[in-house]
Parts: sequence; C-alpha cells; structure tokens
Amino acid sequence: MNSEFAIDVDKGFSDKKKYLSSKYFYDDKGSLLFQQIMELPEYYLTRAELNIFQARSLDILEKIGGGNLNIVELGAGDGLKTIEFLRNITSAKADVTYYPIDISEEAINQLTDKVKTNLPELNIEPLIGDYFKELHDIPSSDAKMVVLFLGANIGNYRRPVAINLLKLINDNLGKGDMLLIGIDIKKSPNLIASAYNDKQGITKAFNLNLLSRINRELGGNINIDKFDFYSHYNPQIGDVESHLVSLEKQEVYLEVCDKTYHFAKNELIFTELSKKYDRHEIEDLATNAGFKCIAQFHDENDYFADCLFKKV
Repeated sequence: MNSEFAIDVDKGFSDKKKYLSSKYFYDDKGSLLFQQIMELPEYYLTRAELNIFQARSLDILEKIGGGNLNIVELGAGDGLKTIEFLRNITSAKADVTYYPIDISEEAINQLTDKVKTNLPELNIEPLIGDYFKELHDIPSSDAKMVVLFLGANIGNYRRPVAINLLKLINDNLGKGDMLLIGIDIKKSPNLIASAYNDKQGITKAFNLNLLSRINRELGGNINIDKFDFYSHYNPQIGDVESHLVSLEKQEVYLEVCDKTYHFAKNELIFTELSKKYDRHEIEDLATNAGFKCIAQFHDENDYFADCLFKKV
C-alpha cells in the first residue's frame, strides 16, 4: 500500500466517522461528470462567476491598478472564465504575463492550447507542479503579482484550513500584490441545496463514481448499488455537506490495502464540504490571512463574488 490514494482511502474508511477526500473525484469519468454538473440549470456557480468577468473585468483591472501584471492561476480548470477575464483586460492594454499552475500536465497542456487559440498575443508561461513551490519560484520582477483562485475552491476547506491556505499564498506575495478569489455567497437555502443535489442525479453519479474508482484502482469489491448519495445545507453556518450512505450492513474488501472495512446500515461517508460566506465573513477571512479585502465584485443575481484581497 504505497500509493497516496490507497493510504488516504484506508485512513478514511478506518476512521470512526468515515470520509473520502474530494480531491479524488476527478478521474477521467469524474471530470466528465463535473463538466455536466457545471452545465446543469441548478448549478449557478460557473454561470455567475462568468457573468462577473463578462461585466466587471475592467472594474477589477481598475482596482488592481493596471501596469505590468503577472497573473498566476492556481489550478488550470477549463479556462472559460480566465480567458474571458484575460481577453477583457488585455483589450484594455494591460501588459500581462499569465502563469497557470497545475499538478496535472494534461490539464496544463489543454488549457495552454485553449489560451493560445483564443489569445494568441498573450504571453503565457505554464507551470506544472505544487502550487506554492511554483508560485515561490516565479522570477521576481517589477510587475505586480495577481493570484487567481477561482471557482469557489476556498469553500472546500473549513475556516481554519482556509485561513492557513490563504496565509501560504500571502507568504509568497510581496507587499501590494493581490489575490482574486472566487467565493460563493449565502443566499436562498433552497437554491443552494438544489445546486448540490440535482434532480437529474448527476451529482449523485459524480459521488458514486469515487467508489467505482476505488474498485478499479485499489481492487475493491464495492457493490455500488448498496450505496446512495445525501447532501445537506445548513444555512446558519453556510455549510453544504455531501455524503455517501451505506444502504445496508456490509463489508468491503480492498485488495491493494489487503483489508476489510465494515459499514453499518445508514452509515455515512463524508465526501465534500462546500462552504458559503457572507460579506462580513469574507472580510474576516482576508484579515485573518494578512490581506485587506479592497473590493467585492458580484454577479447580476448577487449569487457569487470575486473578491480582491491585497497583501498588507
């Protein structure tokens, strides 16, 4: 049992409160399912953030201050929102070098091709590896650094972990450098709940696919039909929690771990947190990580915010 995946699954299945890390959702099938989720009518997040970049990119640039910019993106993504932002600010004559960072060479190559097709004049320096090592190793220059952390990814971390993550970003910035961070904001509880438990069952399939990956890569004998999906939103604290549910008392064997795991009927496996924030909580998040929130840009429906944090 020497793979990180095997070690993490063993830890999660052995815990008193079972869990699986959401970072393992994204095998080939999981990535395709997530693309389908982003296109669902219930899943407002991608459309809302794209709306911000369509309508507010020049306002964001004005707050950044223009000049020479090194724009560093943590996580390659599909490039849709980033290309919209870069197109708008470069058309306003901003002098930009774009550094996308991702651990996946395939993801970086796909994004690089897409950016070069859409913005052939843009200077792009793709980086493959750990976010913070690559961020630290970007050559120092007179350009202002703006880190992009989009897509509400910060919501996948509980507050203390989120603050520590933002502190790590802060540690790699100079005074006056900035972070543009996507944050999903508190709104109608029903709207949020629907986004994470769609009627078509795509989110359910996305979560269950993690069990299929365990079977395939770790030699598991999990009967997928004996598990269900459950999602719950608590509007008082802003947490969406997603779980898999064991439908009966059962045992699961993983060959790679050479271990049997016991599941009680209705036992939960926690898979993902998706935290929502209000304006005050966003400012508090920035302050505790050594930033000042200098602007919040909201979409036309006030569903989502891209927030500009400045290192102080």
